[in-house]
Amino acid sequence: MNRKIRVLHISKRYPPYVGGIETTCHDICSCLKETGEYEQMVIAFNDKPETIEETYDGIDVIRVGVQRIIASQPLAKDYGKVVKKIISEFKPDIIHFHYPDPFAAHYVLKYMKKLNFNGKLILHWHADIIKQKVLKLLFVHQNKALLERADLIIATSPAYLEDTDYLPKYKEKVEILPSCIGKGRTKTSLEITEKAKSIKQEHSGKTICFFFGRHVEYKGLKYLIESNQYLDQKKIDIIIAGSGPLTNELQQEASKYKNISFVGRLSDDDINSYLMACDIFTFPSITRNEAFGISLAEAMYFGKPSVTFTIKGSGVNWVSINGETGLEAENKNTKQYASMITQLSIDKKFYKKLATNAQKRCLGYFCSSVFRKQLTQIYKSRIIYKN
Repeated sequence: MNRKIRVLHISKRYPPYVGGIETTCHDICSCLKETGEYEQMVIAFNDKPETIEETYDGIDVIRVGVQRIIASQPLAKDYGKVVKKIISEFKPDIIHFHYPDPFAAHYVLKYMKKLNFNGKLILHWHADIIKQKVLKLLFVHQNKALLERADLIIATSPAYLEDTDYLPKYKEKVEILPSCIGKGRTKTSLEITEKAKSIKQEHSGKTICFFFGRHVEYKGLKYLIESNQYLDQKKIDIIIAGSGPLTNELQQEASKYKNISFVGRLSDDDINSYLMACDIFTFPSITRNEAFGISLAEAMYFGKPSVTFTIKGSGVNWVSINGETGLEAENKNTKQYASMITQLSIDKKFYKKLATNAQKRCLGYFCSSVFRKQLTQIYKSRIIYKN
């Protein structure tokens, strides 16, 4: 093939929208762009009713206008037209589809068939549909159609592969590609370091526990706040960054505690400052909606042990290993969760061991250079040059 290989990425959202799937899609685009071998486009949903076309970090992105959102699924009246147009005109060699996104999946399957698309389909399986228990039953046939049509299925961890409802039947098609921490998360500067020192000084003499992410139910922030009743609140401070639909409710729940503070949405540089300054990364997610945990890996890069809950079938407990890089409490057991925070705040030798292991594991599995090497190898061995 003399021309560049054309890849059409289909993701529910795309940066600057913040989210794990969106970040991974952007990381893939960036890695393929660096090789100079690929021509790429992205179709994603806009957060407004208008459809716009733009170039973001050197990649052409079509953001399709959204009229409604039902059960976290954006609905766009022009989505089918856009998919049909791009497949017809861009003529991708590869469609890299990020699941779950059943509305988009309908049109991808429809127009791959109608337009006799004979390229390769990569199905990037980030998570099952879990919360919408009734709705997910409606998509059983769609999921099977995607899995049958896929030339390659990417799972983000061995744990998710084993426990998902669908993937074990298609193991011969599956490659494991852990998500990675973005290059911005490895950035340090004098300004970032100075802010980290300032944060340390503000919480002088305290063990700093830090969380950042969306304030939604599966993130389990309610249980982090509840665990605070079992902590020595004169010696431990909890800092919660981010925002979401539950922010006001969580702030109200935490208002009786002087050692819990909310700092809102932070820039990448400010997140790095807090990650440098904190002692423990508290990651209290409770369901398999948290399929991986990129922020968990980012904290590990800075050598921060984590405290998580056990989540059966999630990659969270594979990203951070219990007793090696962090500690893991029984799901929703707030007393046990608190005892593990306390243990890390007291046992300095054990803390140092976990901190060292956390950084080592991140550098070996989750940094961008490892991701780029694995991604390009998968593309070439399983898609481009496959016999």
